[in-house]
Amino acid sequence: MKKSAIPSTDLDDEAYQQHILQDVSRTFALTIPQLPEPLKRVVSNAYLLCRIADTIEDDKTMGAGVKRQLAERFIRVVAGNDSAGHFAGDLYPLLSTETTEYERDLVANTAAVIRITHSFNSRQRAALERCVAIMAEGMARYQDAETLDGLDGLADLPDMGRYCYYVAGVVGEMLTELFCDYSGEIDQHREVLMPLSVSFGQGLQMTNILKDIWEDHHRGACWLPRDIFMKYGVDIRRKKPGQMDKGFEQGLGELIGVARAHLANALRYTLFIPRHEKGLRRFCLWALGMAVLTLDKINKNRSFTHATEVKISRQCVKTTIITTSLFVTRDRMLNHLFNLTARRLPVVPIHEKLGGIHCGV
Repeated sequence: MKKSAIPSTDLDDEAYQQHILQDVSRTFALTIPQLPEPLKRVVSNAYLLCRIADTIEDDKTMGAGVKRQLAERFIRVVAGNDSAGHFAGDLYPLLSTETTEYERDLVANTAAVIRITHSFNSRQRAALERCVAIMAEGMARYQDAETLDGLDGLADLPDMGRYCYYVAGVVGEMLTELFCDYSGEIDQHREVLMPLSVSFGQGLQMTNILKDIWEDHHRGACWLPRDIFMKYGVDIRRKKPGQMDKGFEQGLGELIGVARAHLANALRYTLFIPRHEKGLRRFCLWALGMAVLTLDKINKNRSFTHATEVKISRQCVKTTIITTSLFVTRDRMLNHLFNLTARRLPVVPIHEKLGGIHCGV
């Protein structure tokens, strides 16, 4: 039986935000509660804003032009320059039947989310507004490319880095700004943390792209870089699940290595967080640990044909949570755990610009 959506008119905005987060993201519903109390509210709200933007991008029945207009309106809504209620009223009827009931509920209650957004301090609001603006504009840009090219993929690895920046790296920057607003001690390391946060986001996003290759292919999308596979004689426009040769697996291995290098930067990022901020460290370590384990599964089965074949088990998730929590303040042990878990992954050095840390946007 489906869980019925609870409109915000029956709950106050804060309770609605907590309620809908559980439904639209199991991962963030798990990790956000680890954050210190002042950060839980703003990070929850930030995730919901990103999810609304993502719901527009993922819809397969709306044209690229309509999506761009809606994305631009949502940017104005977040900035307080357009009506959240009118925006939701216009977007809701356009959502496809494939949109989940929870995503529909979130869109319908955009005004409740935005009221919380507008209650934050100026630095927090600026971080959220910047993130949504860059993400929405970037996704619209790549939506146009997807419409034109379909399964052609992205031109090269730097282009993949730019895409990852728009959908994940900018989120890393936003979270870093929120962490710096929360802690003066963290704020002292802002200049180092900002580029590392982009790399952190790219590592997570590349892991998702590699895991979802064939699901994306089925819906007519491809986020793989053509140049990497061309080196091994593979035209990714002709790829089909279960029918790829050794060259495809070699190209996949190189991308696994790049993702691993970004996740190593994610660990560097995490270790800059003060040891006494255990919740913040857990928030980062749990995402990092699950990504490394997923990469390891992909690497061991490069000929996989469905994401379920490389999805980590619930037991692996539990083990990651327990282990990283046990050693959350022990930097040397965390480095050892990363190296142990990633020991079978290819090692590919990444230049800062090529790897996406400074992606030029």
